[in-house]
Amino acid sequence: MQNYEKTGYLNSHFKMFHLNDSKKINIDFHYHDFHKILIFLQGNVTYCIEGRNYDLQPNDIVFVNAGEVHCPIIHDDSCYERIIIYISKDFLSLYQNPQNDLSLCFKSALKNQSHVLRIPSFKESKLSMITTELENAFSSCEYANELFLDTLFIEFMVHLNRASLTNKIEYISTNSSNQKIIDIIDYLNKNLTKDINIDLLADTFYISRYHLMHTFKKATGYTIGEYIKTKRLLYARDLIQNGKGITDACYACGFKNYSTFLRAYRKNFGCSPSKNS
Repeated sequence: MQNYEKTGYLNSHFKMFHLNDSKKINIDFHYHDFHKILIFLQGNVTYCIEGRNYDLQPNDIVFVNAGEVHCPIIHDDSCYERIIIYISKDFLSLYQNPQNDLSLCFKSALKNQSHVLRIPSFKESKLSMITTELENAFSSCEYANELFLDTLFIEFMVHLNRASLTNKIEYISTNSSNQKIIDIIDYLNKNLTKDINIDLLADTFYISRYHLMHTFKKATGYTIGEYIKTKRLLYARDLIQNGKGITDACYACGFKNYSTFLRAYRKNFGCSPSKNS
């Protein structure tokens, strides 16, 4: 069986990249330990996140929460240009209170059941200006640039959250997605700690066992078993990092055997659970 690949590394509060691909490439489904924002600039791309597919337009803003399985489908050789921002969960947690919650844009995306924010006048917006300024600051060596970057990034996140809350800006719906697979993925994420198997899912969603396995892998790139295992491991790691005992986290996330849990954890994260405690 394949494992989802964890890609990208973040050793600071945030990172920013401006990327161009001038030919069609294949990128496998993967996930990150951190949150991701993608500002789509040009190309012919469908973005797939947790079974939902979005046909992107220039200046669309894509939100990917930590642990969400995703990949872009690049349809042709036209230039795929985008700005990517990685944000650590710990950094956002520093700015979460009833008055100022910089993670609100990610929460709004989940609430609206859409990962893509469409801003018709993005190029003329304050958010676009700050994005350009932030990108320039990453390549600067001026006095106190690290402090300046932090200040700019907080300003960027404030304006992004304001944009996500206005009624004049829309979260776009999915295109060409399989609603049954979306419902199954939502069910899995809400019931990770329960005893789940393919026969139960097939009966619950009135779909044949073979069709379920085939359609799920086509939509996500991976088998149902690997998807459940990955999500349980991510949940267990969050529990351990928040102070829960390793044994308790093993059973709380849905594993039935401690030895199986340890092997899967080491294989998935490259370290033992005690390194995260």
